[in-house]
Amino acid sequence: MSFATGIGSHPGDDSRAFDEAVRVVFGELGEGQLPYLPEVPGRGAAATMTGRALAVIAELAADLQPSGWRLTGAIGAGVDQRRAQSLLAQDLDAVEERAQGYRGPFKVQITGPWTLAATTERPRGDKILADHGARRELGQALAAGLSDHLAVVRRRLPGADRLVCQLDEPLLGAVIGARVPTASGFGRHRAIDLPEARSLLEEVTAAVAASGAEVWIHSCAADLPFGVLPPVSGLAVDPRILDATGTDALATHLDSGGTVVLGLLPSVEPPNWTNDGSDRAATDSALRWLDMVGFDPAEVGHRVGISASCGFAGATAPWSRSTLALATRVARNLTN
Repeated sequence: MSFATGIGSHPGDDSRAFDEAVRVVFGELGEGQLPYLPEVPGRGAAATMTGRALAVIAELAADLQPSGWRLTGAIGAGVDQRRAQSLLAQDLDAVEERAQGYRGPFKVQITGPWTLAATTERPRGDKILADHGARRELGQALAAGLSDHLAVVRRRLPGADRLVCQLDEPLLGAVIGARVPTASGFGRHRAIDLPEARSLLEEVTAAVAASGAEVWIHSCAADLPFGVLPPVSGLAVDPRILDATGTDALATHLDSGGTVVLGLLPSVEPPNWTNDGSDRAATDSALRWLDMVGFDPAEVGHRVGISASCGFAGATAPWSRSTLALATRVARNLTN
């Protein structure tokens, strides 16, 4: 049977919004689906993609500056980094309480090394992306920190018999294509060599795999450079925005035994949206894609997930709930 899941983020700006997100995730993604640790970035910088990743990394200290997150070079976490760590621990407390007695798979999300390098500054200023040594150090710190983080998740959710770690890399294409602005905004950081791009990803994905978790890579961007991705268990993308090369890469991944999550549902409510027939339309879209790349849903359906095209941070709480419910119906339709 196919499964439903979410990309990660949910709307809101306080702890009540996070508690509601947890209820929605576990309420709508029942048996056979893939619940996950929700993210509510509206709570502030400590809860954003970058803040959460810097809460996980090992040994490197960071703090907030007017320009955003910056490594400090100091010993010990900065005040803002400690706040991010505390917020992550609180979130895990809430999930652990809600998941009492839960048995099944579970997913966590973290910013990948290249998007993190493109959104975090060096102690001297400008992005980590500009410094080869800093990029390497950040990747190593993320790999080590993720191993510890996944061990904590396993202890808190002993019933999670399958743990998935989703690396979010929305800026990977911009990094490869030299489209990340410099601090001045007038220039662009140089393109990263493809062997280095792949090597850093491999270091992080290897650490996740060594911890016993499945590694997935997600991107909402149309320019995900599939050619630099190391072997991973899953890919989560919107197939409608891929070019022919991307479509072939996604089909090859599925053909080789990997999992694909098709981001076919709107992450925010479209104008004039109606729920009438929405599950049939989304099911037809998934079936058309599978037919186009030559797969029988009955044979590969258990490795096909359904999700929104991106996170729900810009949506309303009712929309996030109804979309997860829709994803579940579509997933069931695929193999029925």
